[in-house]
Amino acid sequence: MDSDRDLTVRSETGPVPRLIVFAGHAGTGKTTLAKRAMPLIMARTGQAFFFLDKDTVYGRYSARVMELTTGNPEDRDSPFYLQNLRDLEYAGLIDIARENLELNVNVVAVGPFSREIRSGLLFDPDAMGLPPGVHARMAWIDLPAEEARRRMVRRADPRDTWKLEHWDEYARRRIAPPVNPLIRRFDNSTFDAAEFEALISHLVS
Repeated sequence: MDSDRDLTVRSETGPVPRLIVFAGHAGTGKTTLAKRAMPLIMARTGQAFFFLDKDTVYGRYSARVMELTTGNPEDRDSPFYLQNLRDLEYAGLIDIARENLELNVNVVAVGPFSREIRSGLLFDPDAMGLPPGVHARMAWIDLPAEEARRRMVRRADPRDTWKLEHWDEYARRRIAPPVNPLIRRFDNSTFDAAEFEALISHLVS
């Protein structure tokens, strides 16, 4: 079945499924904002969404793997983790999103997604293997590096230990997302209700 025909069938049988991604570096508040946005997104669309957070899906599993291999269950940023687990976690997250979207279940996915955005993967539904016609939108949560560092210190999450102890190395990996009509940036230095409303409008447009 070609993509035009598939989209027609989807339109006739129900709404085209939506994929909404909240991305950004550690400490920017993306999970908090995604949860704050969920009821607004559902109210605007009149649809339910499956909430898919990378830390919830893989946190316990990766902690155990890292404990067995490096002795540090909280390691999420060392070269060993980045080379052996990081990409598998994201591939699995995309697989779960794809499976839901194929069932016409809307998805809100939360995670840094820095490599996937920088490479352009998240802007290419075909490369991700998503069903034709998926409505994809992304939010990139911005926060200056030093403010993100302060918030990580304040929240005292053990998973931030490597980042804080190797801050200069970690900070060099922070990227700015490319300009793309599918993605809208949100500065979370101070919460701006009008900007948040504009972000919601972008995500459901």
